[in-house]
Parts: sequence; structure tokens; C-alpha cells
Amino acid sequence: MSLLVLLQFVCLIGFALLLVVAAWQDLRTMRIADAVSLAIVAVFGVWVLSGLSAGDTTLIRIGVATGCAVAVFALGTLGFAVGALGGGDVKLLAASSLFAGPALLPDFLMVTALAGGVLGLASFMGARVGPAASVGDASVAGRMRGSLAYGPAIAAGGLWVAVSLATS
Repeated sequence: MSLLVLLQFVCLIGFALLLVVAAWQDLRTMRIADAVSLAIVAVFGVWVLSGLSAGDTTLIRIGVATGCAVAVFALGTLGFAVGALGGGDVKLLAASSLFAGPALLPDFLMVTALAGGVLGLASFMGARVGPAASVGDASVAGRMRGSLAYGPAIAAGGLWVAVSLATS
């Protein structure tokens, strides 16, 4: 194993750890720090530079992955505008989409949606998901009005991507 391939693997571990941090932050505070999403972008930069040096990727692939992330950010911004997503969620989705690229983007979005559905069902059934769940109206209607920490769902999708990249 070359040092560049090892560096790429370390970047995937860093990406995974940052996803766990984002999920934990969102569960505890209903906020995801901008620094986490920016760190994911920085780790992606190191990952692609080492991939370019090793000959594992091309500038075209990097450009297409960036285009996918911009598209996810644009769609996420629409979700933010209608109140469906938080700003931190949108930034985390876009940053994680860089690693997914066009090949893994459908998987990333599917796993994220499924995990989000599980979180939503758990909240609906009365499970405490996030800090807002512990206060306020405990009725079904009250739980439906509350916010849902979506960072863990995005982290699940991102972890799927990290594992897929590490095993390919």
C-alpha cells in the first residue's frame, strides 16, 4: 500500500469521525457547527489531491463531484427556505455529497432518507430525539410540530459512503 493510498484511507476515517461529531452536535443542540462542514470540505481536498497524485482520480471526476455537491446545496437551500431542513443540515449534506460524487450520490441520499424516516418514526412513536424532544407538548400533535435532528440521518448516509469508498 502506497503512502498516498494510506493518506486517502486516513481521510475517509477523518470524514467518518466528522460525521459522528456532526450527528452528536445535532442530537445535543439541534445545531451543526459550520466548522464541521468546512472540515469535511478540507478533508475532501486532501483526499482528492492524494487521489490525483496517486492517479486514482481525474480533474473531471472532481469537477463532477463538485457539481453534484452544488446541486445538493441548491436543493437543500430550497428545503431550508420552506422550513424542511436546517442550515447546518444543508451544509452537511452538501459537504458529504463531495465524497459521494455522482456514483454514490443516489446511495447517500437513499440511506440518509431511510435513516431520517426511522428518526421521524421514532419521534412519532414517542422516542426522545434531540433536545427539543424532552420539553413541551408530549402529545402526538406536539411531537409532529417539533423539530427533528436530521444530522444523524445525514451522518448515516455519509458513513455508508465512507465505507463504500474504503472497501472499493
